[in-house]
Amino acid sequence: MRRLFAAAALALGLIASPLSSAVADPACQNSELFSGKLLTDICWGCIFPIKVAGIPLGGGSSRVPEGATKKALCLCSDRAGLPKPGLTISMWQPARIVELVRKPGCSMALGGITLPISRRMQGTKGNSELDYGDSAFYHYHTYAFPLLIMLDLFVDNNCVSDGFFDFDLMMISELDPTWNNSELAFFTQPEAAAVADPITQSACVADAAAATAGRPITKMFWCAGAWSTSIYPFSGWDDALGSLAENTNLLAARSIAVAHRRGLSWRTMGDDALCGGRIDPMFPKSQYRWSMFFPLPEARSDHVTGESDWRWGMGKQIPAIGEDSMFILWRWVDCCSSFM
Repeated sequence: MRRLFAAAALALGLIASPLSSAVADPACQNSELFSGKLLTDICWGCIFPIKVAGIPLGGGSSRVPEGATKKALCLCSDRAGLPKPGLTISMWQPARIVELVRKPGCSMALGGITLPISRRMQGTKGNSELDYGDSAFYHYHTYAFPLLIMLDLFVDNNCVSDGFFDFDLMMISELDPTWNNSELAFFTQPEAAAVADPITQSACVADAAAATAGRPITKMFWCAGAWSTSIYPFSGWDDALGSLAENTNLLAARSIAVAHRRGLSWRTMGDDALCGGRIDPMFPKSQYRWSMFFPLPEARSDHVTGESDWRWGMGKQIPAIGEDSMFILWRWVDCCSSFM
């Protein structure tokens, strides 16, 4: 199995070598995503456990998220509407790359090139002087990253819940007028007003404790665990009082919450998602896990949304060359693999 991983990652790295060797802008770092780092800087053990017919393989059940299916058998319909029985298969899959950058158009995932986007606001990481400069702002870029499908590992074609089979640029925040305007973002998510009172936000203390223990409370959709008292508003502004890892991961989580709110990201776990993804306008936190890839990787672990950065993100900033971030988003997928 290790030889298979090594050969697949090496082949993919060689195919994409032009991206790794591109001349990068000094203000836009190259993350070297398509290189040997595909083998060394990705937590391959985070795929497990893989559940087949409800039986976990390759690990215990401690990482199975709340709300995942417990069924062993399933029944889905084919394109002709005929029922097809099957076994349930569940696992963690790398699904997205989310990069947070200050320079508009900077694409670290594409070798440090700058996309032709002009007249957009320059971002800032903020500082710690307890003044207006504490506000940080980052642009985000989301890429489809179905790595296991790209390498043809483990995944049945019936388990592709969102239809993405290749690496692809999905969303850039420079084209979203709400991302750099918190007031405009507030009016596009009216539920933000309902969760803006002190009592509701104080309840997020429970979510922070649960997330740090690895079990975020999905029903508290407005909470961001230990990262912030609220995941709202869905904009790129944040108080730069935490670490680089915490601040940028919060914004990455907001970008996925925005996609769910707009029907662009789907829920892929649960009994009703066995035959295909389901539109869920609220952020299903327990469905996702994160691992930092740049500037310093989490190569042996991952973390849930809202988990305290004291457990995973300390010392991840490199002055001047490592003040932007890139995260791999892991997604739990429940699917039905038919016998036929």
